[in-house]
Amino acid sequence: MKSNTLLAESGKQIDPTIPAQGLNRNPSVNKSKTGFTLVELMVVVSILAVLSAVGVQNYHRHINEAKINRSIADIKAIELKLQEFYAENDVFPNSLNDIGMQNLPDPWGNPYQYANAATTPPGLLRKDHFMVPVNTDFDLYSMGEDGATAIPFTVGRSKDDIVRANNGAYLGLVAEF
Repeated sequence: MKSNTLLAESGKQIDPTIPAQGLNRNPSVNKSKTGFTLVELMVVVSILAVLSAVGVQNYHRHINEAKINRSIADIKAIELKLQEFYAENDVFPNSLNDIGMQNLPDPWGNPYQYANAATTPPGLLRKDHFMVPVNTDFDLYSMGEDGATAIPFTVGRSKDDIVRANNGAYLGLVAEF
């Protein structure tokens, strides 16, 4: 009756014997037109799942890139300390303990690896794809996300290592060297 009252106020003539236009007095018909179908809900859930998967993947990629960049910055800082030690002593230190950097973990929680080329046997220095040592002064690197490494760069577990190579001319992933 409320709709009839509104129509009456607007100045239109109302016939009380005719049901209001647009209102269906059968409740079963109105119920079928409300809400979403199962197919519609499944489509929405599927779209949300795809968007979430892409978002999570991008998030993890950006987090890993940030950790790699942090590791490169740490290696540069350690390298600077090693160069200062060399300037004062005319030799590179035997370990990171000598420069007070032994407790600096890489972004994955592992210690940075250091080897003085003058005191380390040649077979234990990092080697490139041609099995040639990558540094003549010292090796300095992070074992990367997997926390595992091997001396040659060609071994799979070395690919995620972040290394200093070519006596500091290169800093980055072994996979990109």
